[in-house]
Amino acid sequence: MQRFIIEMGMGNDLHGQDYTKAAARAIEDALRHSSIPMLASLGIDHTQMEVRVTIGVQQPDAVDCAALSASLPRGRATVTATHGGLDITNPDSGEVSVIAQAAVEAFLPAQS
Repeated sequence: MQRFIIEMGMGNDLHGQDYTKAAARAIEDALRHSSIPMLASLGIDHTQMEVRVTIGVQQPDAVDCAALSASLPRGRATVTATHGGLDITNPDSGEVSVIAQAAVEAFLPAQS
């Protein structure tokens, strides 16, 4: 497989401390920056595309990677969560805001 695109995004959950919600927003942010018209132009079915998403958050085990994979619109998707992102604590209330980073990579079989 050859990587032909990588997009980055950032998402947050300001009040719920929901790592999956922040991750979904980071993925959505990355996807908003990309369009892949070459698949249709070259007659390549999107199911040949492998999509690998890496999510960085402070609590990777709190991310529902299966739900995020199922929500991706194209290709065969896998989502992996790793330590990264930020948790920011409001000093007045103690409430934690979650910031997630996403890297979305798309791969195709080698084209001749």
